[in-house]
Amino acid sequence: MNKEMYDKGLAIRTAVLGKDYVENAIKTADDFNRPMQELVTEYCWGAVWGRDGLPLKQRSMLNLAMISILNRPHELKAHIKGALTNGVSKKEICEVFLQVAIYAGVPCAVDSFRIAREVFAQEGVQEKV
Repeated sequence: MNKEMYDKGLAIRTAVLGKDYVENAIKTADDFNRPMQELVTEYCWGAVWGRDGLPLKQRSMLNLAMISILNRPHELKAHIKGALTNGVSKKEICEVFLQVAIYAGVPCAVDSFRIAREVFAQEGVQEKV
């Protein structure tokens, strides 16, 4: 493991997903899934999210579309919260999921809108679209 890249990834992951979420994921890791937590932190968050090519807001918007299409509701919920942290507006999230509906299918988008509404309610997002 590249410690420098891991630390960079840990900082970005924490900033986007929140300290409690990340600490819980790492703290509850065991011998079975610890390698996955290390891989995600080092490579996903350090090596890719840590690149200069796209701002975090754009990376969040891309993730919302891809995770929606992959039908991963747990991850989508976490990344909607992260997108809000990265400055993605409720209106922009709506637009991402409309794009998903056209290019990946309405069922993906319907579920994503439902999950987003749950997150907005939990996070107290009142912004009009």
